[in-house]
Amino acid sequence: MPSNAAGGRSAPVDSADTRPQLLIVDDDPLITEAFGYVLEKDFRVVATDTRAGAIRCIRALPEPPPLALVDLGLPPTPHRPDEGFALISDLLAHAPEMRIIVLSGQSELAHARHARTLGALEYLAKPVDPDHLGRLLRSALLMNSAARRTGRTEESSGLHGCSAAIAQLRAQIAQLADSPFPLLIQGESGTGKELVGHDLHRVSVRRDQPYLTLNCAAIAPALIESQLFGHARGAFTGATESHAGYFEEAEAGTLFLDEIGELPLELQPKLLRVLENGEFHRVGETRPRFCRARVVTATNRNLRQAIASGHFRADLYHRLSVFTIAMPPLRDLAEDRIGLMNLFRDRVTAQTGASPFRLNDDALARWMSYGFPGNVRELRNITIRLQTKYPGQVVSRPALEAELDLSTRTPSAANAGMPAGQPDRAVGDEADPIRQAMVELRDNDGFELDAVLRRWEIRYIEAALRLANGRMSQAARLLGLNRSTLYSRMDALGIERPHGAGEMG
Repeated sequence: MPSNAAGGRSAPVDSADTRPQLLIVDDDPLITEAFGYVLEKDFRVVATDTRAGAIRCIRALPEPPPLALVDLGLPPTPHRPDEGFALISDLLAHAPEMRIIVLSGQSELAHARHARTLGALEYLAKPVDPDHLGRLLRSALLMNSAARRTGRTEESSGLHGCSAAIAQLRAQIAQLADSPFPLLIQGESGTGKELVGHDLHRVSVRRDQPYLTLNCAAIAPALIESQLFGHARGAFTGATESHAGYFEEAEAGTLFLDEIGELPLELQPKLLRVLENGEFHRVGETRPRFCRARVVTATNRNLRQAIASGHFRADLYHRLSVFTIAMPPLRDLAEDRIGLMNLFRDRVTAQTGASPFRLNDDALARWMSYGFPGNVRELRNITIRLQTKYPGQVVSRPALEAELDLSTRTPSAANAGMPAGQPDRAVGDEADPIRQAMVELRDNDGFELDAVLRRWEIRYIEAALRLANGRMSQAARLLGLNRSTLYSRMDALGIERPHGAGEMG
């Protein structure tokens, strides 16, 4: 039966148990028990019922599970998909190689497409055939195994493409690789920031020195300091031996810190000190140590906005960004979209032995006009699904569009961690809202206008509350409402009022 990790604890790992680990996130205990029973022959199942519990579980395990089954409707909003969507992004931020399958009672076509855009491999509506689910999980596991045999994942297997944007990126890597100064890589999720970090090291004079990576989002905040700087024996409960941190073990090589925007505010001065003079202390020691490694960081967050909101130090940002590289989104890579499709398709056919699919002219034109809001990760997953569903066949435009997220606009530059001043571009045909509505009406037999309007109203109210940091008066002004009207609408829509909203008002 599955072990429950809702409180952030997972069952001890039996080193003799070779079954791959599977994370199930669902707030229905009957679902987790049923799938645990059906799948425990082939998988070590760990179950939790919340997004926070899933993150605690991953942080507590020696390594992230390669597979996850995720329900979209999770507390505190079990009747909306928002928490499930956020969890998909969180899981991939912690474990980019994880294969995620969404199991949801919210079977709207738009939800399925958006889950795939965020990086989910597949979307299955409940109830699901256990045998089909088992086959899908085993197939996903084979993809991970093949990636490990190559020694690198698809996302970090070298830069592919011949577009002007990729050529410029290669030139930047060559120019900046040997510099000893910090470098910040910015870009949307799924663009391959870790790939660039690895290539910076591979072509540098440090290539024979260690290359270490640490995902700042994947480590519990209380443990990051020890991971980065090390600790002395007895420094805290459980510290039975002295431990060297990443800065020490990187020696004169490269230390790549991913998701740097998630670094706790209280640790940022210590990182700043290392960057300024190379000095750091192990936790529990007073003797200074010195780091000779080059520090490369990456983020998909807009750090300038984080500075404005008080979540990131301006002085640290300026030290990290002595040099910067802006990752081009896939929509700017033109013909590379075809080359990447061929690359991932050929990898799948090499694993399965099946004949490759191909797109007809109409589908190929649609492929080139689609904006890929999920970038290379989304393109890879779409290619995998097409090859699995249509081996050796010619894929039509309708078949292709069934795999695309036609309702999602590409992120603005401000929200993607990119330099400010770039326009907020829409995805392909979705720039025309009437055309977008036509696509949704055509593809969704169960379309309900009231439900769609309700969803958008909820999203805008919640967005206003976040921008206003929970201040109801400010949120009402952003929405063009008076405060009493906003209260009424929130109550009618079931949106919980921010804690202390009456006082913050």
